[in-house]
Amino acid sequence: MVIANAIVCDLRGEKSADIKIENGIITQIGSNLKDEEVIDANGAYFMPLLVDTNIRLYDSTLNSKNIKAISEEALRGGVGHLVLNAQSQPAIDNEVVLEFAQNSLAELKGAKVDLMINTLKEDSTLSNIAILLKRGAIAPFMSTIAKNDIAIKIAEYVKMYGVTLFCKAEDNSLMQNGVMLEGDMSAKLGLAGIPDLSEVLHVSRMIELARHFKIKIVFKSIASPRSIYLIDKAKKEGVEVQCEVSIHHLVNSDLACENFNTNAKLNPPLACEKDVALLQEALKNKQIDMLTTLHQPSSPVNKEVAFFDAAYGCEALTDALPLYYTKLVQTGMLSMGELIRLTVQAPSKSIGKESGVLEVGQRVEAVLFNPHAKKTLHNKQSLYNGEALNGEVLMSFQGERITKF
Repeated sequence: MVIANAIVCDLRGEKSADIKIENGIITQIGSNLKDEEVIDANGAYFMPLLVDTNIRLYDSTLNSKNIKAISEEALRGGVGHLVLNAQSQPAIDNEVVLEFAQNSLAELKGAKVDLMINTLKEDSTLSNIAILLKRGAIAPFMSTIAKNDIAIKIAEYVKMYGVTLFCKAEDNSLMQNGVMLEGDMSAKLGLAGIPDLSEVLHVSRMIELARHFKIKIVFKSIASPRSIYLIDKAKKEGVEVQCEVSIHHLVNSDLACENFNTNAKLNPPLACEKDVALLQEALKNKQIDMLTTLHQPSSPVNKEVAFFDAAYGCEALTDALPLYYTKLVQTGMLSMGELIRLTVQAPSKSIGKESGVLEVGQRVEAVLFNPHAKKTLHNKQSLYNGEALNGEVLMSFQGERITKF
């Protein structure tokens, strides 16, 4: 097969070229390539499939049906590899649940799915991290609700096994009954707020653990510019910490909660307008290491209710690449190469993989993306429902498996 007249786009930049694929391997990248099957890309991007390490299942329920569905949804959005959020029901904190979830990964027809383990059990005691990692879980996850003695034990396991710790910085005592950021909008709506100190305090704490134990930590779905400053400062001091931010927090403020819009009820909560501008500045300054869609789908019974009672999260996975392209690339915040660094290379490295470059001799893991297509998004559980998006995923290539949309 030859993909003709494409824009080959990876970490190294963009170039017009044809791509020849044989038996799932890229065999040639050049001009005027010949084959019995030729697909005219008409200037569409041929680029690496995206990677997202912060995805939740429908109603956060861990079962085979939901894993299959999320895998197929991801591929339609240009995401070829995802890691499930560890805070599922049931949580992957013991061998039985891990084996059950692993059995559900067989013969998926969409994106590759990997599993993260929850290092804390429901009673906040330690799960059997060593056994779970040995049995195939890709990384450990920790919420900072863990007390110091437990957090230190987790850090020791992470150091022992040489893995990256995925960390959600949050404080139960500060969150209490809060449902959005504490500020003018929460006061206007009469809703209990969550101070951004809930995140910042624990980012500081975990940076010191990373410094002391010389371990790698990825802070998940950061929302406070102050947190990003602290993480960036620690990186410059040689501490191996990284920062993930969701696309929603980069392009939406807490004003999106107006009229009690439950799609804007996210965890962490959306920041104020001033902080969104600072988050965008941090993105341009390369202080943010990776992006996520923070996809968290919910059934209507859990979402179409009063704001206080609604489940956290919104849907974004099926529209991942068009959203990134429309909101970040076309607005000038990122180049396509920078987008690949943030959505392919960095998340891949965090789970011990290498991705982001398209080369001859390589197993093909790519997507054909038409940036010229336009569509209006129709999804009642999307923050962008009714908005016009640019870009469309045409095909995905995963070795010998080719999917057309």
